[in-house]
Amino acid sequence: MTILGRLIFACLLLTSVAHAHVGSKDVYEQTTAGPYKLYITIRMPNVIPGVATVEVRSTGAPITSLQITPLPLTGEASKHPPSPDTMKPSTDDPAFFTGAVWIMASGSWQIRFNVSGGAGNQTVAVPVPAVAISILTMDRSLGIILALLGLFLVVSMAGVVAAAVREARLQPGLQPSPAQRHRSLNAMAASLIVMALLVYGGATWWNVQAASFSTNIYRPLQTHALLTGNHLDLTVQPFVAQNEYRSRPASDFIPDHGHLMHLYAIRQPGMDAVFHLHPNRSGSHFLLNLPAMPPGQYNLYADVVHANGFPETLVTSITVPPGMPASPPGPDDAAGSASPIATGELGNSFQLPDRYIMVWDPPATLTANTAYTFHFRLLGPEGSPARDMQPYMGMAGHAAFVKTDCTVFAHVHPDGSAAMAAVMLANPAPADAMADMPGMTGISHPPGVVADPNANAVDFPYGFPLPGRYRIFVQMKHNTTVETGIFDATVR
Repeated sequence: MTILGRLIFACLLLTSVAHAHVGSKDVYEQTTAGPYKLYITIRMPNVIPGVATVEVRSTGAPITSLQITPLPLTGEASKHPPSPDTMKPSTDDPAFFTGAVWIMASGSWQIRFNVSGGAGNQTVAVPVPAVAISILTMDRSLGIILALLGLFLVVSMAGVVAAAVREARLQPGLQPSPAQRHRSLNAMAASLIVMALLVYGGATWWNVQAASFSTNIYRPLQTHALLTGNHLDLTVQPFVAQNEYRSRPASDFIPDHGHLMHLYAIRQPGMDAVFHLHPNRSGSHFLLNLPAMPPGQYNLYADVVHANGFPETLVTSITVPPGMPASPPGPDDAAGSASPIATGELGNSFQLPDRYIMVWDPPATLTANTAYTFHFRLLGPEGSPARDMQPYMGMAGHAAFVKTDCTVFAHVHPDGSAAMAAVMLANPAPADAMADMPGMTGISHPPGVVADPNANAVDFPYGFPLPGRYRIFVQMKHNTTVETGIFDATVR
């Protein structure tokens, strides 16, 4: 296998165990509940059942009380919420709240926020995917200590049994006879055998439980890519689990921003070419005639949303041969290119092919597991703010945050990292509300939509889950042109 092939294979191995976004389990969302503006960070547990920690930064009208409630996103249980938990305001900053809730089962959940303040009471919900993505292991030093304590208890118990048989009926001041000592040794040996069998049975039971739990670890739908000419055929297979509740079909997808699938194709290992594409479904297949693409190996990240609001990112790869025929891109398709990551870090100003410029105003420092708002601006050829802005699939922009070793991929919108289709399920609008995005109903004006053609900036809430180097792909639209800006970030 070539070095390039090994790199791609390693990337696919690393991404195959992640969920929703690849390697990015936390949810970052900025939302508005009436006059209250909330920047919400939900840190999901690695195991289920588990505790999700919640942080809220509020702006807008002052908040006097903030309560959170976890409940399933859909189904009968979503109609019967448990008692809410009250978040605690910070003593140093009354606009910052923290709290925690138990997530008791895998699946598509929501955390409902009940906001109270001088401007009245409001409710808003944030969808979260709840899956077990790891098995907690015991620290080796702690395991040794517990094993020694267990051995001590077993030996001590055997000593107690031996003493009881030897001396329980012995008169005070008398010494046990040889026969009593013999019986006590036999009793001690028998007790050791019984306790060894109990320990063995307990270990066997534990191993069975651990093996059963390992089957609950999240595994994405299997996706196979076949490229014939420039015709891409993605076959998505359902996930069948022993527990029917955990089984997931491959035919219940709902539109998100007007498309059943959002497909990012990123050339490896340089990450110097990116395509945001939208295949059409035919049964269990997603089909697409590819546009002109430079040859090479591409990682494919396909975002889909199930009918219950559960999002998944499906991962596979293709090899684009030299001279591949090309088809015209779709109206919502986008492409971009930059220098390979090995040539050095890109700056904060990206020159676009039509002489427009996209600018990133980065934070002073970037650290892992920290919530940020990433601010991007689009400038015209003369350097002034672009004045012909248009919504791109109903939003002011789209962004993909991708770690250069392929362990992280996150498709983020101006309202946050949750899928918009799931957000709409969590916050249904009145039945007569008309959607602003094709193929989506139930929301009258989605967050992030460009309402002002002179609004040339877009913000994305997100936090890098791991330290390392990332490449950020940002799409914004002016007139009929979808621009793709590319930026690099080093996270401490």
